[in-house]
Amino acid sequence: MAEAQAVATPQVRRSAGRRSWRGWQFVGPFMAVFTLVFLAPIGYSIYLSLFQTKLIGGTSFVGVDNYRTALSDPQFWSSFGRVALFLAVQVPIMLCIALLVALAIDSGRLYGKAFFRVSVFLPYAVPAVVATLMWGFMYGSQFGLIGDINDAFGLSLPDPLSARLLLASIGNIVTWEFAGYNMLIFYSALKVIPTSLYEAAEIDGAGQLRIVWAIKIPALRGALLIATIFSIIGSFQLFTEPAILKHLALNVITTYYTPNYYAYQLSFSGQQQNYSATVAIVMGVITMVIAYLVQVRGARKAV
Repeated sequence: MAEAQAVATPQVRRSAGRRSWRGWQFVGPFMAVFTLVFLAPIGYSIYLSLFQTKLIGGTSFVGVDNYRTALSDPQFWSSFGRVALFLAVQVPIMLCIALLVALAIDSGRLYGKAFFRVSVFLPYAVPAVVATLMWGFMYGSQFGLIGDINDAFGLSLPDPLSARLLLASIGNIVTWEFAGYNMLIFYSALKVIPTSLYEAAEIDGAGQLRIVWAIKIPALRGALLIATIFSIIGSFQLFTEPAILKHLALNVITTYYTPNYYAYQLSFSGQQQNYSATVAIVMGVITMVIAYLVQVRGARKAV
């Protein structure tokens, strides 16, 4: 018996070694692509952020000076405060709408729920550029839907592209785009709830509101956490909507309206690629920290 074990042990070790290499052969292509399209750009951005290019003197190593400048840059913090306000107002509204729609579809009392589900999700399939252009021309008080309503009824509706309402107008566009996406996340989570829970609740005499509050909402905590994290990341990455609306809302959207738009303007209009990389990295770290804190807090509540 001992001899058999002694003979089998090297074979087991060789087999285990072959299995480990086979695993890397399967993972290798993904790791190569992941390194090329994800890790390498981040590494190059960090490298750029450590240098500074001047018209006189060329490129020189400055260490963390760019980061000190970014952390004391009033334009950067103004753009960050704007997206933070956008996040605090738009994300709860969007998630509430998506949750209500998902609950309505899952209730089984909505006529034509398949068509309704596809209709709500359809805006997510529209490219962000197309959606922004569409809403931007509807917002126009001189050439769009608002202007036509004013002319037809003799009204003077507020200009959605004015400085006072522009952020809310962008929030409306983003809500229209992503409410269906979040609805699908919530609806998928609702479909995996065991039907036995509903049957037990009906036997106990629970009404629909009680079932929603005691069964469905607790079952959606994980989905709510995921949707919240995705929405936080998306809010801090706000770029397409202000970049497109800038041409429709002249003198309203500044070059530092959002952090991503600020980094874009620094790089492609200001020829400050080093500082642009610094702003992008600082914003990425802030986003990562906030998303992590939300995840930790959500996980603790779930427990």
